[in-house]
Amino acid sequence: MPATRRMGLGELLSLLSAAAWAVGVILYRQLGATLPPLQLNLLKNLLVMGMVAIAVPLVHGFALPAFTAAQVAIAMASGVIGIAIADTLYFRALNQLGAGRMGVLGNFYSPAVIVLSVLFLDERLTLVQLVGFGLVSLGVFLVAERRPDDAGNGRDLLRGLAIGFIAILLMAVAIVMVKRTLEAQPLLWVTGLRMGGAVLGLLVLSMLVRRGLSLLPAASTVPWRKLVAAAFVGQFLSMVLWLGGYKFTSASVAAILNESSSVFILLLAWAWLKEPLTRRAVAGVALTIAGVACMLLPH
Repeated sequence: MPATRRMGLGELLSLLSAAAWAVGVILYRQLGATLPPLQLNLLKNLLVMGMVAIAVPLVHGFALPAFTAAQVAIAMASGVIGIAIADTLYFRALNQLGAGRMGVLGNFYSPAVIVLSVLFLDERLTLVQLVGFGLVSLGVFLVAERRPDDAGNGRDLLRGLAIGFIAILLMAVAIVMVKRTLEAQPLLWVTGLRMGGAVLGLLVLSMLVRRGLSLLPAASTVPWRKLVAAAFVGQFLSMVLWLGGYKFTSASVAAILNESSSVFILLLAWAWLKEPLTRRAVAGVALTIAGVACMLLPH
């Protein structure tokens, strides 16, 4: 008979991963007040690439894996789409919507991954998962309501929501396209290639759209402690904890627990950034988590 499920190492790591990502989102929200999204994303990824470069030999040693040219190209393209472009759009939406709304909007990531997996990886959606997609949509709709204290007009809110949706969709596209490569090659090596593609993509993007901005801000104007903390906790550490969660518990349980980040983000935004915590927001979080749970039920 199967053993009764209890909180184990995998479940703990998954919850810690969600909390680490939430802390990172709050820090990025604060950094967005002084750094434009493109510069913030480039600096963040340079720091994370350095962290990955240190971690790769510690975990995998110095032996080079046998990547095919196609795998290298896919991994780097995934970095351009999912990090260079998507993260830049995410930071811009974060500045417009606030951390609480973006935390709930981020719950579209898992449904988007599942839908793309159906389309491109021959997976199938069940009726319960379709119900879950509807719950997520309703939850995000509740949180997206314009509030009296919102700056700007309704068009600004819709623009921020559109940018956020595009960012999350691109993140989902990037992970689905690199899934086969991840399965075949060492994870941190693939991560390093993705980070390399992201940095190259950001350099090109900066040259195309910087509009008078320098490639990097003056070092004296960068809040380095907060930036390093955001890159380490919100990106590098959350990734390691996320992988640990998937290693020590089932994928569906880990994924559901990861979605608790929306609750952490909403509460941290309320306590740390003084963003309003409304009944609609709480209801939206509850609906999106219920929806994600439906989307991830075994089938």
